[in-house]
Amino acid sequence: MLSQQLRSGASSAVHLIAGFILLSLVGTASAQTADRVINEQQAADNSARVSQQRVNALDDQAQKMLDEYRAAVRETKSLQQYNEQLSAQVQSQTEEVGSIQQQLEQIETTNREVYPMMQKMLATLESFVKLDAPFLPKERETRIAELKDMMSRADVTTAEKYRRLLEAYSVEMEYGRTIESYQGPLPGDQGNKQVDFLRVGRVALMYQTLDGEETGYWDEDAKSWVVDDGFHKSVTQGLRIAKKQAAPDLIIIPVHAPQEAK
Repeated sequence: MLSQQLRSGASSAVHLIAGFILLSLVGTASAQTADRVINEQQAADNSARVSQQRVNALDDQAQKMLDEYRAAVRETKSLQQYNEQLSAQVQSQTEEVGSIQQQLEQIETTNREVYPMMQKMLATLESFVKLDAPFLPKERETRIAELKDMMSRADVTTAEKYRRLLEAYSVEMEYGRTIESYQGPLPGDQGNKQVDFLRVGRVALMYQTLDGEETGYWDEDAKSWVVDDGFHKSVTQGLRIAKKQAAPDLIIIPVHAPQEAK
């Protein structure tokens, strides 16, 4: 009986020890499983984090590429507009070059046609001055000489030559409608007598010595100076008017008789 109880007790102790061992093994297995799960979760988290970082980097790169693409599109449109503008300018300049070339050809033709005309105008002006009353001889001869010199100069444009020629004509025309006084030697006088000249348009050219002792006028028919003190008062008054020393007034002057035109 006792022996049976001892066997029964021993058997129970064995079962108890086996249970402890089994529980110990089960706990160890559970701990290992939990660690493995935790490690796997951490690995998954790390992988997810790395993946997210790659996604973020790819997103940033994609956004940068999109921005660059949009900038390239804007620049392309800007360059297209600029090219269109340049094309229009080139076209305009090409047309302008053609127009200028045509004008140059016309100018060359005009120069060939205008130059002989200007030479004829100058010759006519020179002849007119020689045949006109001998007032301001130095000034007028100098003007003609300068025009002759200018006509042979290559550094003066045709337009400038023509302008100067017209200017000389204008000055000569102005002489015909003005009254003027100036001093100078009496042409043809052996003593080189200094006198006051009075020019009334181209109607009359008179003189008076500086001391007022002699008065005369240019005789267009005789082409010479004539002494005539009968015009002393008129010339004195005319000189004062020309010098702005007296108000305009009527004066008596010798007038060349009209001739029948031929």
